[in-house]
Amino acid sequence: MTTGHLLEVDDLVRTFPMRLGLSGMLNGGQRPMVRALSGVTLSVERAETLAVVGESGCGKSTLARTLVRLIEADSGQILFEGGDVRTLRGEALRRYNRRVQMVFQDPYGSLNPRMTVGEMLGEALLVHNLVPPGQRAARIAELLELVRLPASATTRLPHEFSGGQRQRIAIARALSVEPELLIADEIVSSLDVSVQAQILNLLLDLQQQLGLAIMFVSHDLRVVRHIAHRVAIMYLGRVVEIGPAEQVFDRPRHPYTQALLRAAPTMEPPPEGVRPSAGEPALAGELPSPLAIPPGCPFHPRCPAVRAECKRDVPRVHMTDDGHLATCHLLG
Repeated sequence: MTTGHLLEVDDLVRTFPMRLGLSGMLNGGQRPMVRALSGVTLSVERAETLAVVGESGCGKSTLARTLVRLIEADSGQILFEGGDVRTLRGEALRRYNRRVQMVFQDPYGSLNPRMTVGEMLGEALLVHNLVPPGQRAARIAELLELVRLPASATTRLPHEFSGGQRQRIAIARALSVEPELLIADEIVSSLDVSVQAQILNLLLDLQQQLGLAIMFVSHDLRVVRHIAHRVAIMYLGRVVEIGPAEQVFDRPRHPYTQALLRAAPTMEPPPEGVRPSAGEPALAGELPSPLAIPPGCPFHPRCPAVRAECKRDVPRVHMTDDGHLATCHLLG
């Protein structure tokens, strides 16, 4: 297996303009801007699973859509095998889109309700000219077997399947173009727990069988613990901690990560130093508005260990020798 970065993201920024209210329009005000991504830096290695975790509104899905160019970044770099993704056009962009595929959260909305499963899978094979016409039926059957669906699924429409089965169809469609990186955006969040486990086990098997790299976007740390090699924790558009999954779960360094672990339901006792005292909330306060990100460390209004410098200065990155990074003044 080849080693090295498959995908690298450096200082990625994306803002969105908000609607201007009536008073603002009458007074000639400027449209407020939401900073969805505030300098995201991370990488995905070949054949690994990187989980991107955080509360709703932290920028996880914006990051995923930016990586596949459904949303364009304002600044920063996206490198795939060293090539600048943001400069790709035409055929080069199409080749990139084949090598990096995305599976979306809603299996009910991501499939064409008027096309059979066979037509959907066949369309992808046709557009990218991956299989000769005479071999497409065999390839479709192979894809269905990969995601553990019966061959009879070929002639059926999406509404005839359960949510978990539809997500398998979406995965098969993504795999039909033989990607090297699969970006899975909250793909089990709308499924029952038992079905979630089936989809996660399927992803693990596909990764081992096909050598896939996976970016797994989720808010659920229970799910992430069983699938990720590394974990990136996002807060208000920034990565505040990233490292090997075992270390992030057993020795979390950022107070936000510690709070998420306290809040996550689990059958196992939390790591030493992570259990809250009696009556202590796992995570105090509400996520600040992205229209008014706090100065200094964005987490300081909710941090139980906040200091004066946290309110004033942006924390620098602290890294251990084994690649466990966190941005927190408490580590200095």
